[in-house]
Amino acid sequence: MANKRKEFSKIYDRCINKIYRFIFLKVNSEEIAQDLCSETFLKGWESYKNNPNIENPSAFLYRIARNLTTDYYREKGRTNFVSPEIVPIVDPKPGIEEKVVFNSDLDQVKLVLADLKEDYQNVIIWHYLDDLPIPKVAKMLDKSEGATRVTLHRALKSIKNEINRREVKEG
Repeated sequence: MANKRKEFSKIYDRCINKIYRFIFLKVNSEEIAQDLCSETFLKGWESYKNNPNIENPSAFLYRIARNLTTDYYREKGRTNFVSPEIVPIVDPKPGIEEKVVFNSDLDQVKLVLADLKEDYQNVIIWHYLDDLPIPKVAKMLDKSEGATRVTLHRALKSIKNEINRREVKEG
């Protein structure tokens, strides 16, 4: 049992930041993201100690996290998977002008993400933010690599169209 704990501890260390960020981008609340992240790893541990030969532990944890966020919104009766509320990101390194531009761009991306289908959100987060290769993303989505590339392309096209629509509306 001690050996399993040690192995799962390594998985935890490798995945905690990515799983937390994934959940946070979906719920946009530190407290809720922490709770769901803890629950993700608790469920992951329960499964791992009974079956330590899970083929891809990080994909398994992402699947748990995705299911928990879906359940969270289902229980709350919400439909958006990314909240349009913006949590300011404070970075002490850049100057005030860089912060304003960065936060403005981040605000726009979060708002656009909120309007995307769940698969589009997931493929964007996993591929671009978590830097996962297409084959891993495909396994996590239970799709072929080709279908995943198509989903990614459509997600990017949706983002571009939504940003353009918002610019025209504001301009």
